[in-house]
Amino acid sequence: MRPAQKPEARKASGILRCEEIVVDFDGFKALQGMNFTLRQGELRFLIGPNGAGKTTLLDVICGKVKPASGRVLFRGEIDLTKRREHQIARLGIGRKFQAPSIFPSLTVREHLEIAMRQDRGVFATLRAKMTPADEERIAEQLRMIGLEAKAGRKAGSLSHGEKQWLEIGMMLMQEPEVLLLDEPAAGMTDRETEKTGLLLREIARRRSVVVVEHDMEFVRNFASSVTVMHEGRLLAEGSVDEVQRDERVMEVYLGRRRDADAGRSTA
Repeated sequence: MRPAQKPEARKASGILRCEEIVVDFDGFKALQGMNFTLRQGELRFLIGPNGAGKTTLLDVICGKVKPASGRVLFRGEIDLTKRREHQIARLGIGRKFQAPSIFPSLTVREHLEIAMRQDRGVFATLRAKMTPADEERIAEQLRMIGLEAKAGRKAGSLSHGEKQWLEIGMMLMQEPEVLLLDEPAAGMTDRETEKTGLLLREIARRRSVVVVEHDMEFVRNFASSVTVMHEGRLLAEGSVDEVQRDERVMEVYLGRRRDADAGRSTA
């Protein structure tokens, strides 16, 4: 049996590491030797043009898509490519898709109860007696996602942004170590977008978070680190300022390159 990694060693090596991931969809390589490392307690944004492979990478990590080659190491030694989706979820990987998935006729609070006791059926969960510890966990989560005042409201009556926060809250009730979010701020108002960014920062104080995002203003305002993908590969990594100054990133996003001699852009 291998000795357990010390927390500081795990942080240095990354809580999640993708190595040379290749995904082939009937001859189309959505990922072509993609490498990616996520550190513990990091809020990482994945950006890149449409078709760059961002969502496919999340699909591989959570087990929805199996790669043709490569591996995904969790906590330094668990290869997620050999596990099924439900097994990966139980290990501590939470995945949220772009469209919120909720029960419109259930209240906000009932959603969190169900998420907390996911191994039971819906109605068995709602009939179960809540302990004081359960009550405190739900109250804490309601405060974090900003829905404390709407705990008794039917989820179907919430705004789009509130539904997104509710689903994030449901994920957090399962206490994952890593959260994978696909465009969580899409379709939100400016106020909701701001609140979502602050929520992600708060979550990253205890967990690691990967966000696929197209809204560059949102990325600039809230990203601590950015990974840029292009054609299924890692193109650049660093802070927002660093990747924005990268010549390769400028060419991919703007369809141009800098003419270093003339000091101007060329098509």
